[in-house]
Amino acid sequence: MTSGSLHDGFVPGRHLIDAYGNGGFRFAEMSHRGSILATPAGIRAWDVAHPGAIDRNALRPIHAEAGVVELLLIGTGLDIAPLSEGLRRWLKEAGIGLDVMQTGAAARTYNILLAENRKVAAALIAVA
Repeated sequence: MTSGSLHDGFVPGRHLIDAYGNGGFRFAEMSHRGSILATPAGIRAWDVAHPGAIDRNALRPIHAEAGVVELLLIGTGLDIAPLSEGLRRWLKEAGIGLDVMQTGAAARTYNILLAENRKVAAALIAVA
């Protein structure tokens, strides 16, 4: 992440995604190359570059905010990629709904739901 105030790849607070593409995202008057997790606690760098790397470990920060997060949007890049039934069940048991879509659609949907003050999080894989 560049510019703005951040700590260890994390910027606290709820922020709209201002732009996406070219391998990264813009939000909170800063830009970040690579994937991100956006939760009610803040936005952090996410070390996931392809849908096959999405597992429980990758989604632990979301799972840790269960109760504060009611819906998780996962942007799997340019194509929609299915998630395992085990991962879906793990999120459901924590009370977290799930919607998987292309990254652009997930970022736009996240912004709409955030503006409505919904309890939403997004796991967004960067696209070129």
